[in-house]
Amino acid sequence: MASEIRLTAGWVAAAMAIVRGTIVSGDADRVFTGVSIDTRTVRPGELYIGIRGERFDGADFAQAAIAEGAGGLVVPRGRGRGLTTIGAQATVLEVDDTTAALQALSRAVRIESGTRVVAITGSAGKTTTKEVAADFLAAKYRVIRNRGNFNNHIGLPLSLMELTARPDVAVVELGMNHAGEISTLVRIAEPDVRVWTNVGEAHMGFFASVDAIADAKAEIFEGANGATTLIANADDDRIAARTPLFGGRLVTFGIEHDADVRATAIVDRGIDGTTAQVTTPAGSITVATPLVGRGNLANILAAAAVAVDFGVPLGAIAERAARLRPASHRGEVVRLPNGVTVIDDSYNANPTATRKSLEMLRDVTGAGRRIAVLGEMLELGDHAVVLHEDVGRAAAGSKLDLLLTVGGAAATVMANAAVAHGMPRECVHQFETSGAAAAAAAGWIRRGDVVLVKGSRGIRTDIVVERLQAECA
Repeated sequence: MASEIRLTAGWVAAAMAIVRGTIVSGDADRVFTGVSIDTRTVRPGELYIGIRGERFDGADFAQAAIAEGAGGLVVPRGRGRGLTTIGAQATVLEVDDTTAALQALSRAVRIESGTRVVAITGSAGKTTTKEVAADFLAAKYRVIRNRGNFNNHIGLPLSLMELTARPDVAVVELGMNHAGEISTLVRIAEPDVRVWTNVGEAHMGFFASVDAIADAKAEIFEGANGATTLIANADDDRIAARTPLFGGRLVTFGIEHDADVRATAIVDRGIDGTTAQVTTPAGSITVATPLVGRGNLANILAAAAVAVDFGVPLGAIAERAARLRPASHRGEVVRLPNGVTVIDDSYNANPTATRKSLEMLRDVTGAGRRIAVLGEMLELGDHAVVLHEDVGRAAAGSKLDLLLTVGGAAATVMANAAVAHGMPRECVHQFETSGAAAAAAAGWIRRGDVVLVKGSRGIRTDIVVERLQAECA
């Protein structure tokens, strides 16, 4: 196994040549122990890169980074020579653009590492697919994954810096809310395998249509060649319409349509998970997973397609699928001492994912009442009214006994649509804040109820989950 990549100041400056990386003081042979953009967490010996944010300029904190023991600094041109590094032995580099410098450095590390990179995009399920794929691949390889949702133009480069350890595979997710962002991330990561989970209405406030979102997601095709693999959802018509444009090898996954990796004989076990027969190019296996809903089954199929493509044995995939647990607040099934079950999907929400969650709740059997606490879905712009009406209609069709909506005018639209499509008015309630909804829910739930909690992060529906857990502790 090759030795770790040594981040010497000279190597870093060369990696940043595109932004004219120049050492203005200190030793070119200085070795940095890592990279940081935050003086609150920078560790001794690390390279601090002073990126500019919307509300701050990281270069303003360069002297603080030296005080914390940073081994090196990257600052905008003209701002390095006045830094006091005497006694600190820090090496200072100047660049034209610090964010572009971070991206250039991570791309150089990615190329030097020799690591194979799997990159995942989609409107829903990116993080779950990333976590499951990394878990499956770990049966055979040394794997790293980007932390949490470090999936943007800053988070992805920071994650790729872990490739200095030369793992066999890196599994990363690529996020976006504007056209052109996936293109930037693909140029940084240069993925060998690209995974496209689905297309939905997330971030509709920034796009003219769902087709425009699909076109932006299709930027994951860029830079592909004959050695590049695309793993694509065969059940998504917008993805299927665009896959002929991909310049590499295509592998498909799906449930409803014929696919290279396909689930059949599906048994929905409600909050206990899903069982299916999964057919792959390497053979067939029975997969029984505790992850709930068809959406998660599709995520598992995408991850299985990755693993099979990397030669992971089918038995290992089935064994690991049986042990999967959802990421925090992403479909966690929380069984409370008073007999209430909470499906905590409060991390985030968009119309596509919320409808899938409601479908899953509809299929729950043998329980008490079905209750949904749905927060307003943000970043939908001029489409907000229509999309919240769609979700309200889906809620009415999900056999709910009680619906609580949280937020402003859009939450009211969602509640009214549920009533208009058949839910009794007395079973639908709207609240301006998650705190108010939490207080009401805590007083209304009873033994045997199953409660789905979902909403955009800005609505903080996780407060509802916390209140229910506290009430039942």
